Amino acid sequence: MTDLLIIADPTLMAERQGWLAALAEERRLSDNTLDAYERDTRQFLAFLTQHLAAPARLKDIGDLRPADLRGFLAARRRDGAGARTLGRGLAGLRSFLRHLERKGLANAAGASAVRSPKQPKSLPKPLSDRQAIAVVDAHEQLAEEPWIRLRTAAVLTLLYGCGLRISEALSLTPADFSGTPTALRITGKGDKTRIVPLIAPALAGVEDYIKLCPFPLAEDKPLFRGARGGPLQPAIIQREMQKLRGALGLPDSATPHALRHSFATHLLAGGGDLRTIQELLGHASLSTTQVYTGVDSARLLEIYDRAHPRA
Repeated sequence: MTDLLIIADPTLMAERQGWLAALAEERRLSDNTLDAYERDTRQFLAFLTQHLAAPARLKDIGDLRPADLRGFLAARRRDGAGARTLGRGLAGLRSFLRHLERKGLANAAGASAVRSPKQPKSLPKPLSDRQAIAVVDAHEQLAEEPWIRLRTAAVLTLLYGCGLRISEALSLTPADFSGTPTALRITGKGDKTRIVPLIAPALAGVEDYIKLCPFPLAEDKPLFRGARGGPLQPAIIQREMQKLRGALGLPDSATPHALRHSFATHLLAGGGDLRTIQELLGHASLSTTQVYTGVDSARLLEIYDRAHPRA
């Protein structure tokens, strides 16, 4: 991670690089989280350097006051950053300061005294049962090439039928499907593994795709391929989903990730318990999974208001 502009002196930059390396190697944070923390701390150091009119030093980090951090958050808000972005940025700065504090190079008390921005309460927006089934239907796919239609349908079915993240689905290999498996071993965020049942329609969809795929599929290489034979990129599936939104009259919230939300919401509505759904989704905390109880309650109230004669 190279900085094109001087945003801090070399000693502080080296400590920052060591912190990021520790997050990757010891904490096993995802690449997306590491990129976000790198960006957030880079923006903070650039802000501090501008504020001091000189490259920020370790001493400046050690002397940080809550007012300095609030000033940074205010500047980011003026630039259009939302509450979630600001909260993540503050979390990254706290982590960096705690890293320095453990080495006796800073005091993290100032960051701890700053309250995180209040996060907006928003519920996941799943598709209805009928919408989700239409989205994963191979006959509804819009690509001209039959094998590409089957490929897209297979990926979307894994998202809805197994609750996978798109990155998890695209990291699967032919070896994962050898021997007619009934479950998949998924490596998710932080290299944590979980076992998810492989429903028959998802397996059948993958097998149909494999039969028509025109490219050789090595056992240890990505299963899903792009039109030219390279590993399939998430953006391709996102574009295919965008086309389906228009063709099927779906809302803008109908994204590939919404299929994962649909998986959890429909399981909960069907009597699934939160702990099991947490394990299937690979959530580290039950509180993350509990958000789906709000979705289910909201849908029940909507049905009540629409259908009950006294509503």
